[in-house]
Amino acid sequence: MAGARRNAPPREQVLAAAMEMIAERGLERLTMAALGREVGMSSGHLLYYFHSKDELLLQTLEWSEGRLGAERGRLLARPGTARERLDAYVGLYVPDGHRDPHWTLWLEVWNRSQNAGDDARDRQAAIEGAWHRDLAALLAEGVSRGEFRPVDPDRFAARLRALLDGFSLHVAIGLRGTDRARVLGHVREFLADALYADA
Repeated sequence: MAGARRNAPPREQVLAAAMEMIAERGLERLTMAALGREVGMSSGHLLYYFHSKDELLLQTLEWSEGRLGAERGRLLARPGTARERLDAYVGLYVPDGHRDPHWTLWLEVWNRSQNAGDDARDRQAAIEGAWHRDLAALLAEGVSRGEFRPVDPDRFAARLRALLDGFSLHVAIGLRGTDRARVLGHVREFLADALYADA
């Protein structure tokens, strides 16, 4: 067992391989055996490291969210108006299309969370909390600059994310009539009506 641990690929390589398999083959093809073949490990060794497929999926989501969080941080820190950065936030949030791998994984992890323990639920809440805090801070900045109407940033962020989640779910599952471009149009209209000071 010690030799197997020394020769195991880095954790990030395993998580990246899992994400790539979801993107290329779909979540239903991601088994411990198939992932093991991809990274040169047995399914038993993968279970040793991750303990369960649920844990593998959650760690893969956390890894993917870490990368998205870094990208979100860059988008929100760049110069420009709060409105431009809000557009970038929405663009990053909404899936690229049907079977977007990140959203496919997100949906699966949340579906499995019905029976998850407190630790897994706390980790999922941390993912959601990061998106919420960044959005609320951006909204507060826009309000203080006079770009946005004087909304309560925390409440508006909760409502906007609920809207984005609903639309994103439709895009991710491929519901007809709700492709990414149409969803982004709906969100732009909503923000113009409800948030932008010059609308």
